[in-house]
Amino acid sequence: MHAIVIDKPGGPEVLAWRQVPDPRPERGDVIIDVAASAVNRADVLQRQGLYSPPPGASPYPGLECSGVVAEVGPDVEAFRPGDRVCALLTGGGYAERVAVPWQQVMRVPEGVDLVEAAGLPEVACTVWSNVFMTARLRKGETLLVHGGASGIGTLAVQLAKAFGSHVVVTAGSAEKIARCLELGADEGIDYREEDFSEKVRADVILDIIGGGYLAGNVRALKTGGRLVVIGMQGGTRGELDLGALLTKRASVHGTTLRARPVDEKGVIVRGVVDNVWPLLDAGAIRPVVHARVPMSDAAEAHRLLESGEHVGKILLVG
Repeated sequence: MHAIVIDKPGGPEVLAWRQVPDPRPERGDVIIDVAASAVNRADVLQRQGLYSPPPGASPYPGLECSGVVAEVGPDVEAFRPGDRVCALLTGGGYAERVAVPWQQVMRVPEGVDLVEAAGLPEVACTVWSNVFMTARLRKGETLLVHGGASGIGTLAVQLAKAFGSHVVVTAGSAEKIARCLELGADEGIDYREEDFSEKVRADVILDIIGGGYLAGNVRALKTGGRLVVIGMQGGTRGELDLGALLTKRASVHGTTLRARPVDEKGVIVRGVVDNVWPLLDAGAIRPVVHARVPMSDAAEAHRLLESGEHVGKILLVG
């Protein structure tokens, strides 16, 4: 098969489309003929040498994919060859084939294009596990989503609205805010022009920025608020006002998804299938795709992601 190989850390030009050995199914594995993958910030960090795959994971980038089951290993009963699926991966999505534990595989929702389904697993599992499982967002509460026009943001907006929450987003342009409002967001804040911590009070904050927003996030929390940090685009360190945190009886959670054990990922995946997939089946929410790029031209897809001009997901089509 062919896959995107990273020989050395660097810019997008280090991504090379090469012939590599086919994956073989181990016990509990599903082999997927990949129709598409999607670009995530973690892939950029891996390319730069800043985010190595966990031990035992595929060396190729790609944390999600869609495609058709080619074969299954021993002890797999939930899937069979020919099934249309998408999957949450620990790596290896930028390839023509990938092996993945069956617990991380999901059938493609009815009415969702097979290629577009590649942009669902990582964002759906991230939003469901953080906003609903960890932060326990409830109907009527306010959710603040930083980076509302990102892949994660566009799904978080739709999912929170579907569950009856008030949604506020931050974004870097009036155009991106307009797109978020079209998806159901109630308010938008241009972070270039306004201080979000002076504009909103939230029960739950989903943050991809990290250290640079820590103080403002605590200020923006309501009493009993929950801050979930899932990214560090704004740095790894920030000043935490413990007095404010204690006074508000608030909490700060830091989470990652990639390195979790298979069983933990399986719990998240089942939650997504039970709670998110019915909304996709009903057309209440939808994938937001900015561009489809040939997988062999992954370098161009990385340049597009790093430009910050996209809204939603950038797909790599096999």
